[in-house]
Amino acid sequence: MLLRDVERRLGIAERLSACLVDRRDPARIDHALEEMLRLRMFLIAAGYEDADDCDSLRSDPAFKLALGRLPETGAALCSQPTMSRLENAPSLIEIARMMRAMIDQFCASWNRPPAAITLDIDDTLDRVHGHQQLSLFNAHYDERCFLPIHIYEAGSGKPVAVILRSGKTPGGTEVRAIIKHVVRQIRRHWPKTRICWRGDSHYGRPEAMDWCEANGIDYIFGLAGNEVLHSKIRAIADDLCVRRAEGKQEKRRTWTTIDYAAKSWKKTRRIVARLEATTQGFDARYVVTTLTGSAERLYESDYCARGQAENFIKLHKTQLASDRTSCRSPRANQFRLILHTAAYWLLHTLRDAVPKTASAAVAEFNTLRLRLIKIAARIVETAARIKIRLPSACPEKALFRLLAVRFAATGP
Repeated sequence: MLLRDVERRLGIAERLSACLVDRRDPARIDHALEEMLRLRMFLIAAGYEDADDCDSLRSDPAFKLALGRLPETGAALCSQPTMSRLENAPSLIEIARMMRAMIDQFCASWNRPPAAITLDIDDTLDRVHGHQQLSLFNAHYDERCFLPIHIYEAGSGKPVAVILRSGKTPGGTEVRAIIKHVVRQIRRHWPKTRICWRGDSHYGRPEAMDWCEANGIDYIFGLAGNEVLHSKIRAIADDLCVRRAEGKQEKRRTWTTIDYAAKSWKKTRRIVARLEATTQGFDARYVVTTLTGSAERLYESDYCARGQAENFIKLHKTQLASDRTSCRSPRANQFRLILHTAAYWLLHTLRDAVPKTASAAVAEFNTLRLRLIKIAARIVETAARIKIRLPSACPEKALFRLLAVRFAATGP
């Protein structure tokens, strides 16, 4: 029931079904599409990531009631074949519309345009076990895989876009195209918000940096080291190693900035270098950025914070099983990623409504699901009313009641 009320507030199913408009009877089929989309999102959020689960859960009284049907005498929900046809139904244009709708969902989730946002961009391994289109062998992972790109807002963990792509490192043209399309869609809602992109060296491509600089977008990307960069920091590195040895320290760090222009770059850019000497040897890491500030803050606070994006990806990929991209068609697999992102929104919004003093306010999705969603209940349908009897000994009874009242108040 909580999921139904959260979805009412977000309106994701309505937003996505509006993108599927090329039908003979839009009014009738749009309602059916919304119902199927809601069911699929509810199933994923509740931990049933496969369409196969529809066969056993299509008569579940709780899901029927959540979708507006009588729990006992109402018609059963859609079956697995129907859901599979839905996943393969959208055209390429409709998939593009739904991806834009998810960015619109991100912008609509803010009460007012923020002054600045940081967007974390990263790819993740998605192993394949069949003959899915776009799958490639990746020598680094020693697997046939996809490498979908995930984009999240760093401060809130809200998803911006999840993009299916082949199992290879993204090139400069591809990175630029993704950044350009995401920024332009966000700019339609927030023309004055300052945007900063953050990613590892896969995304520090000259094409992407050129576009960001030409369009007033900040960035902070990792940069692979080379002999030219190493030579520029050699004097500082030698001094650091000597000071560590003289002080008999386990580890010693320092930071510095240098100006550098690779042959493929059109201009000189600011590079932040992190130098570390340990008993095991010396290590240097580099970052290229348009941001201002001290080298230590830029690296330790601004760049290293991108590690939080790994936790967001884990929630999406592991706890919502968004790597179940087993359809042959890339359109169907991209549609699955959209549905899993919608389920992410349901659980993220539910968690965000938990009082900050409660432990569930920082709980992972699996914990949230077990404590607030997968609760045993008895549903009784009578001629006059429908009764939902929850267990009186539920350990999260007070929190469940608070959230139910909070979200039900936003419903129709």
